[in-house]
Amino acid sequence: MIKVQFAARPERWTGYQAPLTAAFEKAGLDVDLRQDHAPADVDYVVYAPNSDLQDFTPYTGCKAVLSLWAGVEKITGNQTLTMPLCRMVDPGLTAGMVEWVAGHVLRYHLDIDRSIATQDRWEPVVPPLAQERPVAVLGLGALGAACAQGLAKFGFPVTGWSRSPKEISGIICQHGPDGLTQALSQAEILVLLLPDTPATENILNAETLAQLPKGARIINPGRGPLIDDAALLAALDTGHIAHATLDVFRVEPLPATDPYWAHPKVTVTPHIAAETRAVTAAQMIAENIQRGEAGAPFLNQVDRELGY
Repeated sequence: MIKVQFAARPERWTGYQAPLTAAFEKAGLDVDLRQDHAPADVDYVVYAPNSDLQDFTPYTGCKAVLSLWAGVEKITGNQTLTMPLCRMVDPGLTAGMVEWVAGHVLRYHLDIDRSIATQDRWEPVVPPLAQERPVAVLGLGALGAACAQGLAKFGFPVTGWSRSPKEISGIICQHGPDGLTQALSQAEILVLLLPDTPATENILNAETLAQLPKGARIINPGRGPLIDDAALLAALDTGHIAHATLDVFRVEPLPATDPYWAHPKVTVTPHIAAETRAVTAAQMIAENIQRGEAGAPFLNQVDRELGY
């Protein structure tokens, strides 16, 4: 019997116990799923980084830690976590992110905020076609690639950027420092979906913000530290950046005194762009345990050097 430890906050157990049990049964896995296995007996840990489990030293037989979170920056530095670590790439989460990003890109593209603000007068302004509105997506992992392709289906010319070369059908793919400049220089709408690593922190700063066209809009459902907040506020105040929709922040919940709350050119959403769905996440966890038991490579295993 495969012993699986569930290590997350109590409310997560309530939401995940039944979907995980069903997914294991469907996959033909004989699993003993608990919250209280003896650490040395555990084969796999289903894990949330904000759980009480922070010392993995006693888990001497653990074959893999399967995170419930897409982001792993809070655990890659844990020196006791020496076994394979897999991040969550959940079809439900991906679908939610594509829908959220598409909604806000279309909101900017159609200038829906202006329509709402001018309800007291007749001032027709016809938006351009999507094919005339360049969009850039920074980050071409599972979420970034899905969002880029989703936007391309609307007709937007989409440029994607990543640190290393990528090829994605229908997307202009750039990489490296020169590619970043090219991606930013034409982006009327910019979407940030990079991981939080030392190499990506403050990737949107005074210098890179200046490379965007005047009047560009920014959407960040990725990670808060991707943006130099002071530089963004300055760019908004000068009018170089027309508006920003921010879903993630360096400190969450966003403090009541943070200037983003009251800024007229900022939309704050409370980290709701995408959420892991228990049913689809459970299916991904079951598949990875199947692979582990068969000796096959794990899906979405984290590269510790890259941090994602």
